Order: sequence, then C-alpha cells, then structure tokens
Amino acid sequence: MVSSAANDLESLQTELAELVEKLPTLKHGKWIQRSLEVLLRLSEQEIDRLDWKILSAAMQDMERAFNVFYPYRHVRKITIFGSARVSSESPEYRMAVDFARRVTQQGFMVMTGAGGGIMQGGNEGAGAEKSFGLNIELSFEQGANPFIQGDPKLIDFKYFFTRKLFFLRESDAIAFFPGGFGTQDEAMECLTLCQTGKYGPVPMVLIDRPGGNYWQAWEAYVHTHLVEPGLVSPEDPSMYTITDNLDVACEVINSFYKVYHSSRYVEGKLVIRLKSELSDQCVEQLNKDYSDILIKGKIEKAQTFPTELGDGTEDLPRLALHFNQRDFARLYQMIYTINRLCTPLQETVHPEIK
Repeated sequence: MVSSAANDLESLQTELAELVEKLPTLKHGKWIQRSLEVLLRLSEQEIDRLDWKILSAAMQDMERAFNVFYPYRHVRKITIFGSARVSSESPEYRMAVDFARRVTQQGFMVMTGAGGGIMQGGNEGAGAEKSFGLNIELSFEQGANPFIQGDPKLIDFKYFFTRKLFFLRESDAIAFFPGGFGTQDEAMECLTLCQTGKYGPVPMVLIDRPGGNYWQAWEAYVHTHLVEPGLVSPEDPSMYTITDNLDVACEVINSFYKVYHSSRYVEGKLVIRLKSELSDQCVEQLNKDYSDILIKGKIEKAQTFPTELGDGTEDLPRLALHFNQRDFARLYQMIYTINRLCTPLQETVHPEIK
C-alpha cells in the first residue's frame, strides 16, 4: 500500500515538473530551475527537520537582502567593520564618523553591522539616506543603532554567514577599525577570500587612531607568524593598507577606481574592465612587469565578449589575460600599477555607476 508521504512527494514532483516546463520563458529561468531542482532533490533525501529550518531561514535572510539591495545595485558601497564597544567619545568613533562622511561625499554609500560603537559611527557619518545596516540577531549587545533604526535599508539576519555574504557581495571597498573577535574574524576572512580569488579585487584599509598601533601590532603578527615561515605569500600584505590618516584611507579607495572598474572571468580569461583605454606603451609595461602571473600568452587589449553583453559594461575598454588564478596579491599590485603609472587616454570622474 502506497503511503501518504509517498503520494505527497509524487504530487510535489509532478507540480514542480509542470512549473519547470514553463520556466524557460521567464527571465533567469535557467537559474530558477536549478534552484527548484536542488529543493526537489533535497525533498527526496533523509534530512532532519532542523536542516530544513536552516535552509528556509537562510533563504529568507537572502530574500530580504536581495530585495533591499536591488535598487542600489549600481551604486558603489563601502563596508565599515569595527568594535561595537567603543565609546562615542573615543578617537576611533569620531574617525569612523568622519570617514563615513567623507566617502559618502565622494559618492559611495556605507554599510555597517547596524550595532553600536564603530558601526554607529559609520551610520552617523553617512546619514540614514546613504547607509545600510546589516544587523545580526543576538541575545546581547546588538540592537540597531539610532542612526539606522527604522530605516528600510536595515536588514535583520538570523545567520552570520548570510550576513557576511552580503557584506562582501555588495562591497566595493572595506574599512577596518579596531575591534574584537568579530572584527578580527572579518579581517581574516576578507583576506582569505581575496587571497583565494573568491572576493575582490577591492581596496581594503585598516584604520588606526592617530598614533595608534592596533593594526601595526596585528601586522607584526602577520609578518612574524605568517609571512616569515612561508604560510602566506610575501606579496599578500599588499592587498591592504594600514594608516592612521583619513586622507590616506580615502585616497586609497578613490584611487583604486581611477582607471580600474571591475573584472570577471570569460571564456577562460580574466577580463579587466577599465574606465579609460590604456596606451600601448602601458600595456607593454604591464607585460614586462607581470608576465609571472600568466599561464600563457600576453596581457592584451580586448573587445567586449558576447557573454558580457547586458551587464552595463559593454562600452568600457578591456584587458584580457590568462591569469594563473593563484597570485592574487600580484594581481592587486598590477591594478595599483594600472591606476598609478598608466595615464588614461581620457580622464574620468569618480564615482561611476558600477
């Protein structure tokens, strides 16, 4: 005798199959179909009720975030990480306020964890109109600060991993102020993802109070225990900048997008989109200085690839290269070189629509 559960599953499979048949006519139908197929396969597996609760809650986290960020998808954003525990009278807090104010004046929006301390300073400096708050539901210490509370751009996350996903997915730059375990975790995770090519390239600045040594002491640990024993590459620290000067911090971020716009992999090549075309002499210099990151061929100017059509970058000049997908710190160095040494054929103004 066929069980009720088996009948229910068969009915569900039939309904989903009928739905999937209609999906190719929908925008992004292929990806909707893949998502539904994953859920259907899971429904046939023996997984616990808790597993389904985790899956559904994570999807709800993402649903809320997708809806909030979609209208701002073409605006460059900066994430500010730092301690929830610093006083609003501290130098770090006042620097966070000033930093957020400056970068929003440059055209960026600001994202914080929506809590107190440095996060509150970031939202205060940016103002609610230019702020996002990615709050995490905790039993202590993490109510939304008054500068983002009640704003439609405040998102409450159940899970840290979905929250971190959107911090990085939406960020075009990251600023780290001193903080505790959470800030250290965020700094190390961002560096890990940049080092492995899962995130970025984006500029990262580690900001101390004037004369402070929080990040200098942290970097001493990195060099002594990671770089010198060969646990990370000697070039990896070039992925970030440590400073106690907000002029330097803002310039690091602003100059990163002086010529560089964005990048993606297309047909086995890394395609670097630029805001201005480079001279032939500059491309020749890049080949001379960065041939070590190529698996074959040369760094060359390229036309827009067919798969890039419709992403808003069709009119941008491009470089294409067979990147080894290993030396990401060297890739950062090449972007710095493009922005610093290669004079664009025409000047552009930041911020641009990404």
